[in-house]
Amino acid sequence: MSIHDIPVVAVSYNAPELLQGMLASMRRFYPNKVHVVDGSGPEFVDKIRAVTEQFENVELHVQGFNIHHGPGMAWAIANLPLGERALFLDTDVVVLREGFLEALNEALRPCDYGAGGVAYVNRDGFDIPYAYGAVAYLHPPCMLCNIEVMRQWPLPIKHGAPMVAPMLALHDAGQSDLLRNLDWAKNDVLMGTRKVYIDHIGMGTSSATGGYHLEEWMAEVQARQAAKPTGAMPSEGPGEGFNPDLLAMIPAHAKAILEVGCSTGALAYALKRQRSDVHYMGMELDPKAAEIAARYCDGMAALDIEGADESLYRDYASRDCWVFGDVLEHLRDPWAVLTKIRKVLPPGGCVVASIPNAQHWSLQARLAVGEFRYESAGLLDRTHLRWFTRVTLFELFARAGLRIEAGLPRIFDEPGREPILAAIRQMAIAQGRDAEGAVRDALPLQYVVRAVVA
Repeated sequence: MSIHDIPVVAVSYNAPELLQGMLASMRRFYPNKVHVVDGSGPEFVDKIRAVTEQFENVELHVQGFNIHHGPGMAWAIANLPLGERALFLDTDVVVLREGFLEALNEALRPCDYGAGGVAYVNRDGFDIPYAYGAVAYLHPPCMLCNIEVMRQWPLPIKHGAPMVAPMLALHDAGQSDLLRNLDWAKNDVLMGTRKVYIDHIGMGTSSATGGYHLEEWMAEVQARQAAKPTGAMPSEGPGEGFNPDLLAMIPAHAKAILEVGCSTGALAYALKRQRSDVHYMGMELDPKAAEIAARYCDGMAALDIEGADESLYRDYASRDCWVFGDVLEHLRDPWAVLTKIRKVLPPGGCVVASIPNAQHWSLQARLAVGEFRYESAGLLDRTHLRWFTRVTLFELFARAGLRIEAGLPRIFDEPGREPILAAIRQMAIAQGRDAEGAVRDALPLQYVVRAVVA
């Protein structure tokens, strides 16, 4: 498919000047067919039609009512001849230079749902920092999607985050890897950033006209939150998942827990539901995540543990279990942090951690062909500062004066690994090393361990 054959879908409502700006900027670089799905009121329809008639190859689809952004996209997916893939573009987007559509098209594989800016939300659709179980969310202001793949999942809905239904379905099915993130796409839809290809000017129909009724979505969420009894553990968690193997590794005798990097408190919520007598302290660098987590923890410290002095560790000397859920690899000096914890651990105390496996078969495969590219999440998360294999994970704790007393590899059924494992076996043989051991250590996606004072 030629770049110029990719159709564009835009949903408009009562904002002809925004539509004018988007179409004019698009036409400076691309002649592509544009479908405008319009939900404007009667007083605006003629103005919208006048705008579309100024440009060639633009087709207007008047709905006669405020269809809203998500349902407007869903209508286009269900009713228009969009072909293999289509570009969804907000009317408050201005195209600054050529190349964005080419970049999206190059990134999008035939099996993918879509390519664009991928961020993270909770199950209500609110932005959150990445954490275990956070829902990957493809931002709709500028996204290129495979239409047939979109039709296999729930369609966009009327919502402040209109893509939340398909994103939740992908997440719950373990298929969020069908989303391709491009850093510039995420950057360009944010306010106050230096733009690369497009400018999401932030004057969309929801804010310019009030017509998308975001207050309905906000009121629904606020009503659920208000229904939670004060002073008691909320009946619902923070909306993200937690690592069940990490939860199981916390010993039954632990009564005072400190989780470093607790994100929005999903693990705290899960443990407190099981053991209400536990005192759970959270520590989180991101202030927004810390505010959410405070609802599920007994105490909260919104700070960077690596910026704290020795007094912080002394203040938490009564904590008999320190938890690091996918956190140690983000620290500048995890050896120093663990050493300081070991010095204040009470008798019987422990450190529980989950850490990604840098020896995973998929990483070895990528490295073998020079495709070690950082990503927005997962094993190649660009915020990872340290990398550990099974062997170096043991060394990490040993250098801190700790001994791993229990652990488990988290291995999943991952298609496509057998040919790579065969190659890993041959590489080990070529080096005179244990071939079966090399394969065994290439299987875990992650390790979960519990360490005590050596």
